Amino acid sequence: MAQRPLKLVPQLMAILAVAVITLALWAAWLGWDQHRDVHPDGSETGPYEAWQVIGLVLTLLAPVYWAASRRYFAGAVLGVTAGLTAAAYYDWSDDSSGLFMVGVGMVMVGSLVVTGAVSAVIASVKTRTGPARQRS
Repeated sequence: MAQRPLKLVPQLMAILAVAVITLALWAAWLGWDQHRDVHPDGSETGPYEAWQVIGLVLTLLAPVYWAASRRYFAGAVLGVTAGLTAAAYYDWSDDSSGLFMVGVGMVMVGSLVVTGAVSAVIASVKTRTGPARQRS
């Protein structure tokens, strides 16, 4: 099977497109909720609910699938990672303790690892079931 050479411009466009979509999805799912819940014992949780984060993750599967199935692995992995990292930084940077950078770093590393794994699975499945596969 012949491999396509890595083309720089389509990869960069995929990174940009997936990053913009990721930023929009963050805004839609998490960006509007800035309210922390205060419990009777004085502890705080939030601002996000579990359903919001699950919704974000599930909707991010669409752009990751789009990019990975077209062999734009850099677009899938770096686009989502850049988008989530930028959104988390912008959303959390008003924290006066400075600990928001720990969270941003965790988002960056976590999204890099998870999108890399998901992209590899998508590419593997797409390769086995793709139209280019012929029986001998």
